Amino acid sequence: MKTLHGRRTRILAATTATAGLLFVAACTSTDDGGSGSKTAAGGVELAKAGQLTTCTHLPYPPFQSEIDGKVQGFDVALIDLVAKDLGVKQDILDTPFENFKTGAFLNSGECDVAAAGMTITEERKKNVDFSDPYFNATQALLVDKKSGVTSLADAKTKKIKLGAQAQTTGEDYAKKQGFDPVSFESSDAVLNGLRTGQVKAVVIDYPVVQGWLKDKENAAAFEVADNINTGEQYGFTVKKGNTKLRDAINKALADAKADGTYKKLYEKWIGPYDESAASPAAS
Repeated sequence: MKTLHGRRTRILAATTATAGLLFVAACTSTDDGGSGSKTAAGGVELAKAGQLTTCTHLPYPPFQSEIDGKVQGFDVALIDLVAKDLGVKQDILDTPFENFKTGAFLNSGECDVAAAGMTITEERKKNVDFSDPYFNATQALLVDKKSGVTSLADAKTKKIKLGAQAQTTGEDYAKKQGFDPVSFESSDAVLNGLRTGQVKAVVIDYPVVQGWLKDKENAAAFEVADNINTGEQYGFTVKKGNTKLRDAINKALADAKADGTYKKLYEKWIGPYDESAASPAAS
């Protein structure tokens, strides 16, 4: 993973025999100095000494995905800032997306923070504590150009077979609009389902669509038929009651906004900077 403040450390990936989950060590510019303490700067208690363990769900570009053998993306880069402030490095644990609704891996102490392009919802707040919002997200209706679909209402009228990622707000929204969407495990699977004709349209987060349509072959065959503003905002989550880590995340977000780092990362991973999408961190 790219270090945001200079030097890089080598990325290591290993599959745990017991859990069958992928750990990817992300790099920051400091470690715990060999002290073995689980207490980081600011008195933040960590699951493992010398590292900030992040739960995510791969792939979900441009927020997190494996690129050239390393997990990279907008979320990854922002949490790297948090890790640097804490004087540790970031390690990433790939987990099922259902985990983010329940906060299971946070509550069990396997992860310190969850970063997965995750929408802040009242239901999820019952199980985890959210950071300040860091991104305003909209949904997109992406369709096969041959479908003739011009809007979500049109897709419903034409009884188009619709797809969405399982356990996401996009899937929830489609169901509320009267669809019975085909559920896919990941954003890549959703888009592949559209590409292979399993479905003729999908509801998915617009930033994901933006990146996907940069491919000329995809852009030639598919298009955004409708933009759906559902008022969603992304946030990072921590175990309920972990105020010190939540405050550290909020501080890193606010600092990144203030010094221009957020804008640079947004332009690198998302595209041209959009003030309306870049939700300011609360004070």
